[in-house]
Amino acid sequence: GPGPAAGGRVRPGPQETAMLDRRFIEEHPDVVRAVLAARRHEFDLDALLRRLGERKELLANLEELQAKRNSGSREVGALFKAGKRDEGQALRQELALLGGRITELETTTKELQAAIHDDILGLPNLLADDVPEGDDEDANALVRSWGEPARFGFDVADHHDLGERLGILDFERGARVTGSRFTVLKGAGARLSRALMNFFLDRQTADNGYEEVLPPFIVNSASMTGTGQLPKFETDLFRLHDPEDYWLIPTAEVPVTNLHAGEILAAADLPIRYCAYTPCFRAEAGSYGRDTRGLIRQHQFEKVEMVQFVKPEESEAAHEAMVAHAEGLLQALELPYRVMTLSSGDIGFGAWKCYDIEVWLPGQDRYREISSVSNYRDFQARRASIRFRPEPEGKSKPRPRFVHTLNGSGLPLGRTLVAVLENHQQADGSIRIPAPLRPYFGSDSIEA
Repeated sequence: GPGPAAGGRVRPGPQETAMLDRRFIEEHPDVVRAVLAARRHEFDLDALLRRLGERKELLANLEELQAKRNSGSREVGALFKAGKRDEGQALRQELALLGGRITELETTTKELQAAIHDDILGLPNLLADDVPEGDDEDANALVRSWGEPARFGFDVADHHDLGERLGILDFERGARVTGSRFTVLKGAGARLSRALMNFFLDRQTADNGYEEVLPPFIVNSASMTGTGQLPKFETDLFRLHDPEDYWLIPTAEVPVTNLHAGEILAAADLPIRYCAYTPCFRAEAGSYGRDTRGLIRQHQFEKVEMVQFVKPEESEAAHEAMVAHAEGLLQALELPYRVMTLSSGDIGFGAWKCYDIEVWLPGQDRYREISSVSNYRDFQARRASIRFRPEPEGKSKPRPRFVHTLNGSGLPLGRTLVAVLENHQQADGSIRIPAPLRPYFGSDSIEA
């Protein structure tokens, strides 16, 4: 069972649940409290525990009254059979009152169950033992780095200036058409974006065993809840006015993970690996003027996403493999990067463990996140009810278990385009196109 883990925190063992279900919360409130503290996550756990206590009491009362009603019904039959009509009639009336009380209790219980369900949707995932403890990104841990940031013998430009100078990024017209944080890619810029998309999809399908899917870019509230965007991140999302149940996707993770919502998969079908190109839409409500310049933080961007459904015992290995799949793309494009493990205060709401891959951007003289690869364990699978039936051992038919889901960018087109422009800029203002992209792009450079 749970025992003290890294940093004196109490964490569940690897075979225990990773999404906080009702029973787990009742049995391990100390674990839940420790996780909330580690994540710096505000949540009224005491109120939830009180509700869970009330629920237990209500169910016990209900059981008692139902048992009383059942034995009373049998008694009524016996009284009528014995010719004691008046006694039978009186007992029947008593039971009718009891029935009314039972109905009332059932309604109260149902309302309480719904409130508990909503509360639990607000609880984040548990954390892997090796997630570093800390308040924010400053506590993230370096896993490894690849490539040396290039030394340029000239003044380095950022992608904003490069894009405008080359006539391939038009920020002004994007803002005129829509508003701030929208950009028009023109000519070689649009072609480079398309080349990246095709290169990423071909690599993921041909080399890494993913099946390409093209999902809807609009999803319903159930899909958003299943992957953990709702209810917590409603202000970050774009909601459609009509029908109100529809949302623009913030990432392909949402429609692709929900492809198997409510299903019981066969063990033989796992692992399932999907990759998908989609546009993504984010309100960026909490970014308060950060990264307003250029393509780093847009309301609309495109990316190729990787999603996997695996057996629980395979999710940690799958997680490492997915990070390597994203790294392979950056290596092919000759883009220096580093891999970080996110700290308890920086990790996403639904992730059990997350690696960020940060690419070197010479124009900003710093590393910037280009891919987040997360293992959710059974957190999303519980919310979206995605299970599999293990292979039978002996004669018994095993009960379905929740799959583990993982996802990560492989890779975003906008930020990769930024990294290609900045890392491969030349003294004459042109851009060298990395070799694997040339067949897709149709040229080995963007000329100044």
